Amino acid sequence: MNLEIITKEDLREFKNEMLGEIKQLMQPGQGQSKKWLKSNEVRKLLNISPGTLQNLRINGTLSFTRIGSIMYYKLEDINKLLEGGLR
Repeated sequence: MNLEIITKEDLREFKNEMLGEIKQLMQPGQGQSKKWLKSNEVRKLLNISPGTLQNLRINGTLSFTRIGSIMYYKLEDINKLLEGGLR
């Protein structure tokens, strides 16, 4: 049995990393396109149904990150999916 000890400093570092990522998600694009898209944005971009998007998640074709009940998709991953589909 492996035992790992988490210190207060570990928790502070985790908190700072998490806050940094959340701030990055919340910032407007500043002239750039968004890095993360919500499910409805992905469906509109790919012109697919909610069921098709769910299948892409289930079979691992499109990775996602869930925060609470909202799923986010990297624009970079969507572009890779589109490029792979064109080949």
